[in-house]
Amino acid sequence: MNTASGEHSISDQYAAVNRAFSKQSYHYDAEDRANPILKDMREQVYAHVNRYLRPGCSLLELNAGTGIDAVHFASSGHSVHATDLSTGMISQIMTKIHLPNVQNRLTCQQLSFDQLNLLKSRKFDYVFSNFGGLNCIRDLRNVTKHLVPLLNTEGFATFVIMPPISLWELAWIFKGHPRQAFRRLHKNGVKAHLEGEYFETYYHSLKNIRNAFGPQFRLVRTEGLCSVSPPPSPGDFAFRHPNLYKTLRRLDSLVRRFPPFNRWADHLIVTFKRAH
Repeated sequence: MNTASGEHSISDQYAAVNRAFSKQSYHYDAEDRANPILKDMREQVYAHVNRYLRPGCSLLELNAGTGIDAVHFASSGHSVHATDLSTGMISQIMTKIHLPNVQNRLTCQQLSFDQLNLLKSRKFDYVFSNFGGLNCIRDLRNVTKHLVPLLNTEGFATFVIMPPISLWELAWIFKGHPRQAFRRLHKNGVKAHLEGEYFETYYHSLKNIRNAFGPQFRLVRTEGLCSVSPPPSPGDFAFRHPNLYKTLRRLDSLVRRFPPFNRWADHLIVTFKRAH
């Protein structure tokens, strides 16, 4: 692929992502509140991040969506600069920056995660990306190459990202849907369909994530997110099978830090510390 066609392809990808998530932004918060699995996932992510947050940290959030996580961290006393590619998502964050519990600790900017150099001389204690936004990029190095100038010494970065192997998706093979079961294993990505828009999605192994961060970062913790418990889709599993869901969540809490469950999951929570 020549440079010109490659740039056109990336431009088309980002335009489709912008349209899809802008459409989703209008109902995203309501759907999030209605899904108990998503609530449990967020609580696990917050518990993970809180291990490394110091009081009054400065956070940079990538693919911040409607600002659910940004508001959570800002209301906890941290300052948050929330970024997202989607025009609609940024508009939703703008409606929240004056909430009383945020108290001027939340700012936002429409910005792609591979253009972090545009933040120039800004410095942060923590870089955070939740729920697979980074699965929209083929090469994570186009994101991580910007992190050293942005992070203060001994700063942290937590990515919540979808890996190639999810036990719940592999189970589709038993329902006669092999394409659905093995879709994450396509090395060149797969087409995602959201709100009538199509764009490429790429699944990143723990090995690839570590390679993207390189020697300037040290991996400090990895957890599986929905390793053995069901992912948010289908979202009504927790209502239809409440006792089974609680049992699977308890099992998750026991195994999610250990191989292979900290590599095979719906998402991985991966935290790195800047080494130097």
